[in-house]
Amino acid sequence: MNAFRALLGTELRVFVRDKTTLFFTFLFPLIFILIFGFLMGGMGEEEQASLGVIVTPDADATALEKVLTETGLREITRYETTEALKEAVSKRKVDFGLIWNGERLQFVYDPSRVQENYAFEQIAQGVSADFNLRHQGLSPILDVEMIHVGTEAATDWFNVMVPGIIAFSILSAGLLAVSGHITAMKERKILDRMIVTPMPPLALLSAVITIRLAVVYVSTLITLFVSIGVFGLTFSIDWFRYTIFVACATLGMMGFGTLIAMVVRRPSSAANIASALSMVMMFLSGIYFPIEFMPGFLRAISKALPLTYMAEAMRFATGVADMSVWRFWAIALSLVGIAIVLLPFLARYVVSADRR
Repeated sequence: MNAFRALLGTELRVFVRDKTTLFFTFLFPLIFILIFGFLMGGMGEEEQASLGVIVTPDADATALEKVLTETGLREITRYETTEALKEAVSKRKVDFGLIWNGERLQFVYDPSRVQENYAFEQIAQGVSADFNLRHQGLSPILDVEMIHVGTEAATDWFNVMVPGIIAFSILSAGLLAVSGHITAMKERKILDRMIVTPMPPLALLSAVITIRLAVVYVSTLITLFVSIGVFGLTFSIDWFRYTIFVACATLGMMGFGTLIAMVVRRPSSAANIASALSMVMMFLSGIYFPIEFMPGFLRAISKALPLTYMAEAMRFATGVADMSVWRFWAIALSLVGIAIVLLPFLARYVVSADRR
């Protein structure tokens, strides 16, 4: 037990000195959350949009004014000329524009805002539908109520993205824990000196796993609470499933890291490969870009990536997306199975003192 505690202390010190792993474990997810949160948080929400309006002098604006009063738009600005409105839209003083000349509604968009225009067009369609009814002296027959599917309504795109970033941080930390750290110990002949001591390889692996599990769990909590505290996001977290899944995912990614450690001999190369694989999976697993928007061949690739399923399960555990319970546990147990299959190869790697 004393030897194991000594190994735990050693592993913790080694982790703190590993700047690359520290960055990808703690700083990288926070940087992405802060950047995307401040730049794009709330993007596409009606209460965040601003509208520029022109009503010609000869147009009856009674119905339009009632519609605009009931919208949840953040700001409505009046303009006198079409040129002034177009200039305001192009300079982003307002998000989009509306022109009513008594005969038809016209909407003005900035074509460079490709992604946001989709949300503005949805708002415009709602304004148009309501205005057409009121202009004819009618009112909607039915009230529309939006019901979100899931344990907790994901209020916006950023709510869905944060659990994906947490899943990505687990993936990076798990891969680097083995591919970079163990490979570096091998190259520096630290393992060669260790295997001539009474220390069993299992003790070293247990120390590495214990430290990484604790560090990754703390990292995910920091990321989660920063997103809640800074951006006011809401989650309905099942802490039991959350904790279990973080442990299962970390073990599974350490298993995948074993494959890199077995193939790549130099620690710098191993870390670079792990980082490159992580970045590729990040963009193909629906973390930042919805999988549904991808071409068919990329969607097929996405279904073969573990990060895709990790992100889905993490969204379920944090309450922003729904999935069947059996699917969640199937993903978690599959990751544990990967660890059970691959980590024993790491034990053999540790005791192979003659591998160069």
